[in-house]
Amino acid sequence: MNTPAFILAGIASGLLIYALIRGEGLALAGIKMAGITVWNNLFLMVMGFLIAGLMQVLLPKDLIATWLGDKAGVKAVFIGCLTGGIIPGSPYVVFPIVASLYKAGAGLGAMIGFVTAWSLWSLSRLPVEMALISPRAALIRYAITFIVPPAAGLLAHTLGKFLL
Repeated sequence: MNTPAFILAGIASGLLIYALIRGEGLALAGIKMAGITVWNNLFLMVMGFLIAGLMQVLLPKDLIATWLGDKAGVKAVFIGCLTGGIIPGSPYVVFPIVASLYKAGAGLGAMIGFVTAWSLWSLSRLPVEMALISPRAALIRYAITFIVPPAAGLLAHTLGKFLL
């Protein structure tokens, strides 16, 4: 296991011990809620990992490096942003895909741009946002956040050269 896994295990263990001390069936209720959450998201998680695994074996690494690698520079950041903005899906689907692209040779800037664009620009959320909030508010939010994914990707690309 890696450090984040140990940290999460420590937090989960601490909370479980605290729930057991408090009594009132809190520990069992928490475990049941965790099981329900896993069950409700299991299909998405499995599909996300399946897509990520298949991408790793089907997409040639040189293709990923050419379009999304550090040597592609600014182009890779913008391609990452565009791809992130149009890809639908929950974190259970998107993050395994991002991880597989990164492991296959995509650059840090491209992946930061991808994740940031996915979270801010998601075209699949735009109709819902327009319907539930208002078209004006949704479009203003998109306009305000338009610069953020490329800026984050370019900053990560630049810092990655010096820090990693």
